[in-house]
Amino acid sequence: MDSIDRKILAELQSDGRLSITDLAERVNLSLSPCHRRLRALEQSGVITGYRATLNPVQMGFTFSAIVFVTLREADKKAVSAFEEAIVDVPQVVLVQRLFGDPDYMMQVVTRDLPAFQKLYDEKLSAMPGVQRLTSTLVMKTVVHDRPYPLETIR
Repeated sequence: MDSIDRKILAELQSDGRLSITDLAERVNLSLSPCHRRLRALEQSGVITGYRATLNPVQMGFTFSAIVFVTLREADKKAVSAFEEAIVDVPQVVLVQRLFGDPDYMMQVVTRDLPAFQKLYDEKLSAMPGVQRLTSTLVMKTVVHDRPYPLETIR
């Protein structure tokens, strides 16, 4: 990946709806080389997709929590069972496996506190292998979906 590829990625992180013509102009390339580079970035897996970024509050998700999960066992079978089950809970918008304790961190969105309580009691606490859930409420999101600092890659 060279500086031109990083420019392409920076522009697309800023505006994923850029036309190939506008993108080529912004990175100072002609159309064909820009298109080839873009396709190569997509095919190599550097670019994994394009999507709209939504405002959760405007969509009705006014409640957000971070939930830490500790499993009873951390063997391959328990981890797989938990990971397969959590994929089916749409209110869980981010799941990260952690080193140490706890085992997972999840971001959960719901319309309000009662909806979160119901989700917590009926689904999250019933996930396979869960020993303990610890929740903290999100007061305010300060940084969200920040672009990757491409200028720091050499």
